[in-house]
Amino acid sequence: MITEAEKKQKIRLIEEKLKEKECKLTPQRRATLDVLIENQSKHLSTEDIYELVKDKYPDIGLATIYRTLQLFDNCNIVKKLNFNDGCYRYELSDDQRHQHHHLICLTCGNVYEFDDDLLEQLEDRIEKNNNFQVKDHMVKFYGYCKDCMREEKEEP
Repeated sequence: MITEAEKKQKIRLIEEKLKEKECKLTPQRRATLDVLIENQSKHLSTEDIYELVKDKYPDIGLATIYRTLQLFDNCNIVKKLNFNDGCYRYELSDDQRHQHHHLICLTCGNVYEFDDDLLEQLEDRIEKNNNFQVKDHMVKFYGYCKDCMREEKEEP
C-alpha cells in the first residue's frame, strides 16, 4: 500500500510531466490517476478504470477515460500493456530503467508481477555486438498459476 506522502509525491511528478506537454491535471484526470495509484498492481483495462472513476464522478464518459489514458501514455505516465486477452491494460510508469515483468496464467487469466531482471548481461551483449542502445524491454511468461495447477491435480 502506498502512503499519503508517496501518493502526493507521485501526483506532483505527474503534474510536472503534464505541464511539460502544456496540459493540466483536471478533476477527471485526477480521478483517473487516483484509480491507477490505488490499484497499482491490478493491470486495469480502460473499462475497469471507467467503472472505478464513475463511482466518484457519475457523469464521466468512457471517451474521457480513453482520452485521459492516451494522454497519460503520451506523457509516459502510464504503460499500455497487451496481455493478448483482447484489451489493453494500464499501470503507472515508474521512471526506472526497466519495468517489472509479468507471469500470465493461461487458465484464469490472472497476471502476476515479478521484479527479477536477469537480462542485464544479455542487454550488455546486445548493445556491444549490435551497436544498439537498449532502453527497456518487456518479458511476459505464459503458463499456469499455482491455484490452477492445484485444481487440475484435484480433478478426477
